[in-house]
Amino acid sequence: MSVVIVGVLVGLVTVRFFRIACGEILMSPALERRNYRNKRIPTAGGIFIVLAVLSIEAGRCVLGALGVGSETGLTLARSEMLFAVVAFAFLGMIDDLAAVGEDRGFKGHLRALRHGRVTTGLLKLVGGAAAAVVLVATPGFKSGRTLIVDAMLIALAANLGNLLDRAPGRTIKAGLIAYVPIALVLGTAPIGIALAPVMGASLGLLPDDLRERLMLGDTGANVIGAALGLAIVLGTNSWFRLIVMIVLLALNVAAERISFSDVIGRVGVLHAIDMWGRVRPPAGPPGSGGRGGRGGHGGPYPGPPAGPGPGPFPGQPPGRQSRFR
Repeated sequence: MSVVIVGVLVGLVTVRFFRIACGEILMSPALERRNYRNKRIPTAGGIFIVLAVLSIEAGRCVLGALGVGSETGLTLARSEMLFAVVAFAFLGMIDDLAAVGEDRGFKGHLRALRHGRVTTGLLKLVGGAAAAVVLVATPGFKSGRTLIVDAMLIALAANLGNLLDRAPGRTIKAGLIAYVPIALVLGTAPIGIALAPVMGASLGLLPDDLRERLMLGDTGANVIGAALGLAIVLGTNSWFRLIVMIVLLALNVAAERISFSDVIGRVGVLHAIDMWGRVRPPAGPPGSGGRGGRGGHGGPYPGPPAGPGPGPFPGQPPGRQSRFR
């Protein structure tokens, strides 16, 4: 497992380097959003994960060409992971930059389509499904059932990452918790080694996300979910993948009817994990949206300030916003 641990550490160090050296790339007004405390912070922070993983894989290739290590080029697993990271980040960034309106969830996108409007969220869903099909078909011939199950698993995992990103650090924490058993199962298999830098880079952004210095945006939440989904597809048997896909499908459907924030707020352990490391909202009288009141999601999160429009965090204005559908 030492090679996996090294991969995680390299991902963490690399993303911190890019965050420090290139942090100003997120300072564009086009990327500013208001979070649940009405604080303006940059979104699309997941772009640093892409930069880190791309640089690490380029470095691996150069070192291999110089005779360092046992591999002289990209393995299939590393190529697939790199494609997943770039493709899902690209689709997420479209939504981060160009999302307009208040259509949310599968029903919202279909309702908009019936009225002749194609939302960026629908583009993201269709593009994510297409990218997932390409990923699972690349290794070779698959039966129709296997292709559909595996593609759905990756696409649903990516969307679940978005659905969870309603509070600072939540998607990264959930991804890291899921990563631990996945890493133990995969061990030093090629896909386990390919996944390690992605999760290390995600861990490296956790302090900035928790302290509200940036939002992952769809650009980052998509990537974390898709990377974990791809690892399961390439590293486990077909029956286990079917079970995981059904669970992911159930969670995605449940999100159309219930608020994950509400559920997390009602379960003590989940609430404690969710709040760990976060900036504590100021105390306020009951019902005011502070810690003494109920949040905009029906849980213990600050309610939205006056103004229209939901976002990934309560109180975010409509228009260009980091929204998760």
